[in-house]
Amino acid sequence: MQIAGRNILLPLRQSILGVGRQYPVATQSTSAGAQTNVEQQPPPAAKCDGKMRGWQLHNYGDIDELQLSDKLKIPSIRSSNECLVRIKTTSVNPIDVAMLRGYGATVLNKMRCLPSNGIEFPLVLGREFCGELVHKGMGVSLPLGTRVWGVVPLQSSAGAHAEYVTVPSYCISKAPKQLDDCEAASVLYAGLTAWSGLYVTGGLGGPCGATTSSGGGAHKRVLVLGGSGGVGTLAVQILKSQKVQVLATCSVRNMEMVRNLGADLVVDYNDSEAMEELCKYAPYDIILDCAGQGAQKASELKYDYRQYITFSSPMLANIDQQGLVFGAIKNLGDLVQTNLKSFSQRGGLVKWGFFSPAPHGIEFLKKLVESRKLIPQIDCSFDFADLPKAFERLKSGHMQGKTVVKL
Repeated sequence: MQIAGRNILLPLRQSILGVGRQYPVATQSTSAGAQTNVEQQPPPAAKCDGKMRGWQLHNYGDIDELQLSDKLKIPSIRSSNECLVRIKTTSVNPIDVAMLRGYGATVLNKMRCLPSNGIEFPLVLGREFCGELVHKGMGVSLPLGTRVWGVVPLQSSAGAHAEYVTVPSYCISKAPKQLDDCEAASVLYAGLTAWSGLYVTGGLGGPCGATTSSGGGAHKRVLVLGGSGGVGTLAVQILKSQKVQVLATCSVRNMEMVRNLGADLVVDYNDSEAMEELCKYAPYDIILDCAGQGAQKASELKYDYRQYITFSSPMLANIDQQGLVFGAIKNLGDLVQTNLKSFSQRGGLVKWGFFSPAPHGIEFLKKLVESRKLIPQIDCSFDFADLPKAFERLKSGHMQGKTVVKL
């Protein structure tokens, strides 16, 4: 059973988190008794004691489990491709709310815990940031002091809801000068999720779209469910930049904003007659579920599609509930059953989309920002001491973009 669990864990790691073989890691170079592969820029004087502020999680649960501490240890560089970033701004994403409740704990704990100790807590949440590169391994080409934007891999227990974070070099790049710190911290996690769903899972731009920063998909037709949220607002802009015909759904209060992002048609999802109008534009090359509808919603739709891609996959939840082996079996069964129903009723396939920290995905988003074809939408911002309020805002729903936290 242990061997079977390991065999299941490896493909999950590669497909869900987007890390492993496709992003090679430089080997560590050290001499006996002393670390020689780290360049560093001294932290501020207040941080010479090696401590920092951060929001920790010691138990899964609700927002009241978040605890602010000023005694967290500043993370250290452990390999030649790692970077230490002093964070200026970060954000709260739906994945943070889910992980707060323990979502994905079975798989992610096996990836993040050392075999020798198996320690799960404390956790620091936060998947994206904008900040300054202050330490780096010798395999990192960016100069110290560079203003960077980046993402934190899901399996990392030390996230961006702290004053410092360490990440592999493929997870960061020089931040676009067109964005301020708040805007730069509100693009990559949602943007890479949308990009991966469209180009890796959906194959919108063919093989080149999935493996390079070239994009693609001109003259295709895509329906975005939930066009006003963090992922949806970026998906609409990504698609329009590639000359895709975009239709989107959202609440009536957000319709004007989504139109301004470039959507060709925007529909209030509470208006049944307006939703019927979407049948006129079927079949869709892709229906992108950014509203958390899930795979079961696909069979309820009244219009045909070639692909229905949802980011609300039951994969990690099934494994949390039933363990690695039986959870993986249930995932396979659910996917087969859902697709049989979907293909017979709507002629298309249902797929699960995931966040992927691909360097060429980051480069793709950066090019769109620099050409002003992608402008992040910010719903609200909070001071670092008020981070739990950012979680509350996200849980309340009906977002108009991202929730940002300023340090």
